[in-house]
Parts: sequence; structure tokens; C-alpha cells
Amino acid sequence: MMMKTLGSALVIAAVLLTGCISRTQPIDNINQSLSQHYSDSQMKSAIIEAGISRQWVMTPAGPGVINGRLAQRGHSADIRVTYTPQSYSIQYVGSQNLLASGGQIHRNYNRWVHNLDQDIQLRLAAQAAK
Repeated sequence: MMMKTLGSALVIAAVLLTGCISRTQPIDNINQSLSQHYSDSQMKSAIIEAGISRQWVMTPAGPGVINGRLAQRGHSADIRVTYTPQSYSIQYVGSQNLLASGGQIHRNYNRWVHNLDQDIQLRLAAQAAK
């Protein structure tokens, strides 16, 4: 009976630990090469509008650089978006309460930046169609 209880406790502990571990993933830094050239204002506009639509606070920080900050339910993430006429990148800068350590971060961060990436691409495609 005691062995059965111990075995059950070990299984439950393993399941709980697996759940905790899987909440983090390697930090995704996004690098996109574009097939079309865009003007500086088109790139800047697409990045800022995409960020705002996803509730990022986007702040131009110089030529070809926009800083972004997203705060949700006590968690925050800071990114730097750099861009040229034919590419852009989204780089992790810092975070609070996202379990960031050793190149790992809560999986929500990666979801947030991938959604931002998709929205930037959609806005650029819409500009190209004009």
C-alpha cells in the first residue's frame, strides 16, 4: 500500500514539474528578409501600427530603430525593432515576471513577438498592394 502511494506521489510530482518546465522556451529573436523594398516611412508606419494594434507601446529611438514595450497582467517585455528598406528584426531587450533566465523565457513572450511579426508582414503587404 505504501509503495502504491509513493508511486502515485512520484507520478503527480513528475506531471507538475513537467508543467512548470514547459512554460519556458528559448527566446525567439526574429529576423525577416523582405522580397520588396519599402521606404523608411512605410517600414516605420507598418511596425508602429502593428505594435499598437497588439497593445505594444512603440517609441521611435533613432533612424531605423523602434523600441517596444508590452505590459500585461503584471508582466512586461521590452524589444528593439531595427529595420532597413528590405528587412527588419525583433530583438529581446528585457522583461519582468516572464521567467527569463539563461536564454529562456515564458512562452507567452514568443507568442507576443510572433503575433507582432505577422502583423508587421500584413501591414507591409497591404502597403505593397496600394
